[in-house]
Amino acid sequence: MAGKNSIRRWPGVAIAILGSIAFAVIRLLDIWPYEQARTLALLATAASTGVLLLLWWLFFSRARLVARIAPLIVCALFPVFFRHRGMTGDFIPIFEFRFAKNAPRATAMNGAETTVASADDPKSSNPQNAADGIAAGSRADFPQAFGPNRDSRLDGPALDPDWKNHPPRVLWRQPVGAAWSGFAVAGGRAITLEQQGEEEHVTCRDILTGKLLWSTANAGHYSTPIAGEGPRTTPTIQGDRAFTLGATGVLRCLDLKTGSPVWTRDLTKDADIKNSSAASKEKSDGADPAWAEARGIFPMWGFTSSPLLHEGKVIVSAGGRDGKSLLAYDAATGEPVWHGGNRPINYSSPFLLKLTGREQIVMFNTEAITAHDPATGAVLWEHPWGKGTPHVARPIAVGANRVLFSSGYGVGSALLEIAPGTDGKLAATEVWKTIRFQAKFSNPAERGGFVYGVSDGIFACLDLKDGRVCWKDGRYGHGQGLLVGEHYLQMTETPGAIVLLRPTPDGANELARFRVFDEKTWNPIALSGDLLVVRNDREAACIRLPLAKPAP
Repeated sequence: MAGKNSIRRWPGVAIAILGSIAFAVIRLLDIWPYEQARTLALLATAASTGVLLLLWWLFFSRARLVARIAPLIVCALFPVFFRHRGMTGDFIPIFEFRFAKNAPRATAMNGAETTVASADDPKSSNPQNAADGIAAGSRADFPQAFGPNRDSRLDGPALDPDWKNHPPRVLWRQPVGAAWSGFAVAGGRAITLEQQGEEEHVTCRDILTGKLLWSTANAGHYSTPIAGEGPRTTPTIQGDRAFTLGATGVLRCLDLKTGSPVWTRDLTKDADIKNSSAASKEKSDGADPAWAEARGIFPMWGFTSSPLLHEGKVIVSAGGRDGKSLLAYDAATGEPVWHGGNRPINYSSPFLLKLTGREQIVMFNTEAITAHDPATGAVLWEHPWGKGTPHVARPIAVGANRVLFSSGYGVGSALLEIAPGTDGKLAATEVWKTIRFQAKFSNPAERGGFVYGVSDGIFACLDLKDGRVCWKDGRYGHGQGLLVGEHYLQMTETPGAIVLLRPTPDGANELARFRVFDEKTWNPIALSGDLLVVRNDREAACIRLPLAKPAP
């Protein structure tokens, strides 16, 4: 016969079984428009099950008082010993031990040398270095986000796929400040943005050694519990100047060699961007009905527009009202040249495309795709897009008059055809649309009529003729990639590893992988010759990739 204080187990067992069944059903059902929706359902199920179990244990289990309050003590102590460090691209929370050392390792791996001759040193082109890779001074630059042409693809160099016998080598690895920025590389200098305390820093390193050549800062700090802190744009280098945009809206032109400021602009002033408190007052006063469309409000994800340089102008997205959605400045002086559009800002950068014989600046805005005249900023065409969720991936020009767009969160991909319209403008018509290819915040690349890249965390191939997804193979998470000749370099999300593939319409063909970081890596990658520069929100590294031997 059970004792008076025996535990009443059956309610807890029933709750655990029902929760496990619900969890399994959610995992197995293929009804979710995107992976993050599945994750949210799983988290809701886990939280509901946990709350019900806790209530059972506290009030209905008949356990002794000390045993019943033990879970409350554990819950109270959890934030003492652990802290939240954002989420994965699939919305899975990340926690870390609060007292762990945050400083990452700053040593080379695989026995690589930590001291290498400077890229500006003539000795760096000696036979030993040349034998290891491309001679210094002859490496191609990677001067902006997504490469020289801003299209996530390079024609070369030819990579050696035999990483088992000829593995990549880490030339250096060191701590960096928080940011989701990438590197821009020119003349042996690698530039990125970093959050350091309450300042946004632009830092320049020697690409071969990692030595800090200069750092320049401005006041500003952007952070969100979900996406982390710091800037999230990539610098653009042109000539002897570097152009950067921080998450707080500070646009800067810097001297490439010294880091000295040439000019500075504040987008919040130039585009009349209101902070959240001013926006809330404006809404409550009823002074501006357009507030609900978020025009002129400090962007949810900070300023995310990697600067575009075109014909002496630096062009960035600001999301301001009164025709100040997109801004152009004189690259030499920083003086405003034009502004155009009224669409709210999104997590996107401007891209220069040539469609129907006309150059145009194309980009995502909130709930719309917008194209501008690069000479005047005037809107050439718009097309409805999305449902207010972030849109990150760059557009891909297809032939003379078509362009592909892709987004996550259940939006999918669409091929638009651009044709002459009325009043000197253009018109966009949808050719096809699919939900099966969703570039959440990766940036796929096109080759031979097919698009290769990560679709909602899985590597995939999209046929541009009809929107058919040829295959999906390899759950790499939400890392960034780069098409290099016939090969594809894909960074995995967690841990941060480089995956080498040779994708074709028949399959992904993974060839090798090389682990670099231990933690989440979302940042764009940069390749200058044989030197791959990668980073996340804590570390940066330079990897020398093996090259294929020239044919005899």
